Amino acid sequence: MIFFHQAGVAFLLVTLTLWLQSAGITGLIAWIRRAVKSDISNLGTLRSAGLVVRFTTAVVALHALEILLWASCYRWFCFSSWESAFYFSATSYSTVGYGDVTLPFEWRMFGPLESMIGVLMCGISVSLLFAIAMRLIGPQGRLS
Repeated sequence: MIFFHQAGVAFLLVTLTLWLQSAGITGLIAWIRRAVKSDISNLGTLRSAGLVVRFTTAVVALHALEILLWASCYRWFCFSSWESAFYFSATSYSTVGYGDVTLPFEWRMFGPLESMIGVLMCGISVSLLFAIAMRLIGPQGRLS
C-alpha cells in the first residue's frame, strides 16, 4: 500500500514541476518578446548582456522554486527541518548528491527521481538560453 502512496506523491511532484517549469518558461518568453520589441539581433552588446543576465537570473529563481517544491515534500514526509529538506533537494535536483543527508529507506527513490527531473528542467532552460544567444548572434554569426 505504501508503494501506491509514494507513486501518487511522485506523480504529483513531477506533474507540478513540469507545470511550474512550463509556466515559468512561457512567462519568460513573453517577457523577452516585450523587452525586445524590435529585432533581437539588433541589440547592442551591453543590452544583449543585460538581457542574458536578467534571463539567467529569472531561470535560477524558477529552479529555486522547483527545488522548494520538492523540499516541501521532503519536509512533510522525510525530514524534521527545512534546512535538511532544502539542502537534500538542491543537491538532488542539481545531481550533486553529496550523500551526507539521505532520505529514509522507504522514500529513497525520490532522490534519483528528482535528479532526473532536475536534469530535464535544466535542459529546457539551457535550450531556451541557447535559442536567445543564437538570436542575439544573428545570421551573420557575430554579436551586433
